Amino acid sequence: MSIYKLTVFEPSGEKVMDESIEAANDDIAKEMGSKLLKEKGYEETTHRLTSPVGKLILFHR
Repeated sequence: MSIYKLTVFEPSGEKVMDESIEAANDDIAKEMGSKLLKEKGYEETTHRLTSPVGKLILFHR
């Protein structure tokens, strides 16, 4: 399992969410991140999900 970082930003640049997601691979992390964004109502807010090695897995601007 690896730790992925999901971060959500307001237009001002302020972080409104900074969560760690533990997942076996990038695809599972992407699914988990998308679900969490939807649950919290942030799917249309600027966000990114990065892998432990810095790879951008999910991004919305």
